[in-house]
Amino acid sequence: MKSKYSKFWLLLTAVLALFVLISCGGGETEEPAASTDETDAPAAETTEEEAMDSETIKVGLSFSDFATERWKNEEVLMRGLLEDKGYEVLSQEANHDVKLQIDQIDNMVSQGVKGLIVVAEDGDALATAIDNAAQAGVVVLAYDRLIKSPNIAAYLSFNNVEVGRQQALGVMEALDIENWDVDANGPARVVKLGGSPTDNNAILFRQGQDEIVEPYVEEGKIEIVADQWVDNWDAANALKIMENILVAAGNDIDAVVASNDGTALGALQAMKAQGLAGSVPISGQDATADGVNSIVKGELTVSILKDIRDLSPLAVDILDQLIKGETVEGLQSYTMAELTNDSSQQGEVECYFLPVAQVNVDNAYDLVVASEFQSYDDVYRDIPEGDRPERP
Repeated sequence: MKSKYSKFWLLLTAVLALFVLISCGGGETEEPAASTDETDAPAAETTEEEAMDSETIKVGLSFSDFATERWKNEEVLMRGLLEDKGYEVLSQEANHDVKLQIDQIDNMVSQGVKGLIVVAEDGDALATAIDNAAQAGVVVLAYDRLIKSPNIAAYLSFNNVEVGRQQALGVMEALDIENWDVDANGPARVVKLGGSPTDNNAILFRQGQDEIVEPYVEEGKIEIVADQWVDNWDAANALKIMENILVAAGNDIDAVVASNDGTALGALQAMKAQGLAGSVPISGQDATADGVNSIVKGELTVSILKDIRDLSPLAVDILDQLIKGETVEGLQSYTMAELTNDSSQQGEVECYFLPVAQVNVDNAYDLVVASEFQSYDDVYRDIPEGDRPERP
């Protein structure tokens, strides 16, 4: 017979078993808390614009040569200004070698430059290389020398026709052409000494010179006894050319309209040897230290100041704006025919032209020295202390 307590123990065992079951789970499992560690989150994708901003943008400077005094000065100035804006600058000088300049431009494009400032050795020959650069998305600025491609982003220079006018005006004034006595002296015998025929600027200088000189030729007051162009703007070439001209003319010349200081100073060497320097008016351009020194010595008659301190910063600012896709104020559209004085040229180019000023013995100190375009010591070297003005 079973004990009366058996049912009790069975019931108690069942209750305990149920209690254990409830204590050990049976409710819903709680999800683990989400991690707050940001490193566990997937990385956000970098946009193309952010990637470009994180990289240093490359730009290129391409110079025809550094034999011309001004170009190296401008290279140093532009390089510094571009680096101040955060660009990596690649710079090349072609030593008057057109093929080398083309290769250098192609190489800089292949290195990924976004912009180019180019001083062209030959504005015709470089056109294809510039077209290719523009096709690759490179912003190209023709600096002070036109490249004959409508694909340049802009052409920055000075008023080069006005340069020629001022050169001729300075020489004509020194010659006192308005009072020239043709009956007593015959027509004034003038030499025209152009720049490099591959430089479009030389064509524009000649255009301005002829605007002043040709009316006197038609009037019978002037006779052109020689008309020569100087390859590469080379002073040694100008010296040889002028020696030959003087021999052919029997030293009988009254004035020389030359197109820059280098060629003028080369011609002056030949003129000095014949006792003509200082008595025969001659023009130049660029207001170089050597040129202005020759002016204050009474040899070179006139030079033309083209203040590169204005042009180089302008080029850098415009290149920077164009690379960033910003609007550039002050650009004006000209046809290529207008810019080349050649009606067969096609297309239009955005341009920015700065003014120029004639430098002569009367204003050289104020325009060149006091303005610190050239140093006092460079301009007045070899001038006796008593004949110098006071230092600015």
